[in-house]
Order: sequence, then structure tokens, then C-alpha cells
Amino acid sequence: QVQLEESGGGLVQAGGSLRVSCAASEGTFNFQTVGWFRQSPGREREFVAAISWDAASTIYAASVEGRFTISRDIGKKPATLQMNNLKPEDTAVYYCACRPGWSGRRLAWSDMVSWGKGTLVIVSS
Repeated sequence: QVQLEESGGGLVQAGGSLRVSCAASEGTFNFQTVGWFRQSPGREREFVAAISWDAASTIYAASVEGRFTISRDIGKKPATLQMNNLKPEDTAVYYCACRPGWSGRRLAWSDMVSWGKGTLVIVSS
């Protein structure tokens, strides 16, 4: 089982940028789809972005399309989410998670098999 840990969260003003990363504290990301989710008070945990095991395919939630970029190093632990033009509504705890295979669709939390404790991102007005 792959155990994940997120880092890089913090406080940023609206319009700014932040990069969060995901590392495997146990196992590797080989042959695993990696996804980012987020959860804020009053909202359900929602899908943000995902990248295939070979880094050939990505998919994003409509709310972050064009602003966020997911990337990974094949065969290595790090996976990142670059967040640009941040908005106050992006404020949330961001979670990294993984699962085998690639569906080509936006993911549900229930699809994931491993995840981290999350990293907090706060976007001020």
C-alpha cells in the first residue's frame, strides 16, 4: 500500500500562486493514477485534478481548468499541483490520493485506495 504526504500549503492573496506536492512515504507512484482533491468547511470533498501513471493524460475539474497544473515524475515519489490565479473559493485542505489504472474521467474519492492527511491552502481576498 502506498502512503502519501502532502506539503506546500500556506496563505496566499487572491491572484497569487502556490504549489503543493505529494510524496509517497511508503511505496511508489509507479502504475498509479494520482489525483488531487480538496475539502473546505460546508463543502463535500471534491475532485480537483488527476494524472495518469505514465503522465500522458491529465484531467481537471471545471473550476480549476486553465489555472491549475498537475504533474509528476514517472517512477519517483514527488507529484505536484501548481495553482495559479488563486481565488478565495480555492481555500481548502488539499489531499493527494492514488489508485491503479486510468479511466479518463474525473475521479470520486471512493475510487482512491491511498491518501494523505492533507495540506491547508488559504486564499485571502
